Amino acid sequence: MVIGLVVHAGHRARFADAASTLTGVEFAWAVYEHEDEIRDLVAGLLRDHRPDGLLLGLVPYARARDLIPPDLPFSVTRSAALDLALAWARARGNGWPATPVSVDTFATETVDEVATALGLDRTAIATCPFDPDQPVADVVAFHRDQLARTGAPYVISVRMGVAAALDGQTAVLHALATPGTIRADLHELALRIRNKRADGQRFAAGLFLLETPDDRARVGLQHLLLNTPEFADAWIDQRGPRGVLVFAPASLFETVTHQWIGLPVLAEARDTLGVRAVAGFGIGASARLSVTLAERAAARAQQDADPGAYLFTGDGMTIGPMGASAAPLTYTYREHGGIEDLAGRAGLSAATLSRLAAVERGLEGRALSPSELARMLGITDPSGRRLIRKLTSADLVIETGSAQENRKGRPTRLYKLAITRALG
Repeated sequence: MVIGLVVHAGHRARFADAASTLTGVEFAWAVYEHEDEIRDLVAGLLRDHRPDGLLLGLVPYARARDLIPPDLPFSVTRSAALDLALAWARARGNGWPATPVSVDTFATETVDEVATALGLDRTAIATCPFDPDQPVADVVAFHRDQLARTGAPYVISVRMGVAAALDGQTAVLHALATPGTIRADLHELALRIRNKRADGQRFAAGLFLLETPDDRARVGLQHLLLNTPEFADAWIDQRGPRGVLVFAPASLFETVTHQWIGLPVLAEARDTLGVRAVAGFGIGASARLSVTLAERAAARAQQDADPGAYLFTGDGMTIGPMGASAAPLTYTYREHGGIEDLAGRAGLSAATLSRLAAVERGLEGRALSPSELARMLGITDPSGRRLIRKLTSADLVIETGSAQENRKGRPTRLYKLAITRALG
């Protein structure tokens, strides 16, 4: 397994320390000094190392998100409330007052939470939340304006470019993600990669449908699929007067569709057989569910003017349309338009947020604990708690109270997912 790491040169030692705890993983590094180097470095990393996953911070993600392949697992590491609290602790250790101070990158809600917990004067804390379109120069200008206005002895920043620009003018306390935070992100990413590989070995269903019933055309389509090299070991049979059903490992379908981008066999059916065909793929927990999902996906493909294909998965994600050629992939999600933008703001992958939306629908308004969410997603409890914190920062969960799961110990906080509301 190869995981790509996109980090600032000043952060490399911290990331290397966190990465040292993972076994069976190789790391490919893209290390930048200036933010304008990020895109070229990420493009080179993806081209030369073909990593199985990618870990990057807020700034690299904002600069290179469009370069990340749609099917590549990735995680966005961001500083948490604890990291901000530790920065204030270092300020007090230096004998500096907690306020006045200016803080960049952290969400206003996170600053509010930490300031309240530490009993700080919130009115004396100026914040500049992260904006992917805001250049470093604007963040530096924000701090300089606050320093001139308040005479504060230091600023709190997450961005190395800010620290370099303010060097010699004032002290800069870094509120960087701790090695523990990075370590948790790496372990969660490695688990997702392993789960993705396991999913690739699961059997999936593919249903190829003719536009109109035609026994001769259906037999021709079946022979075409039987003679497709990738389908050599697949189970192929008729499915009614219009369809041909294929069972094969999901990884095989990924190959045939060029990683769910296009389906050239549809063009071949049109050119050699003179028939219009569409396809639907389904990946579910059972063979029956996979076939049901493939039927629904094929029905969706029939609604398009041009022959194409869709993939429906059991956790609610849709990929498509996949055209007859390997045209650029279009991601859509059933009943969830705009989920990619929302995922980007939350620092999550669109696939993860889509899974969470499916979980929310299944809960039907019921609250759950971070541990229960972790079990439903197949991740560790610490990862579940971190996910809840990310969702809280993005206003995608609502705290509804607490429950005493065990007779001993502290009560567990309960949350309701609010993704559907945000999308609506």
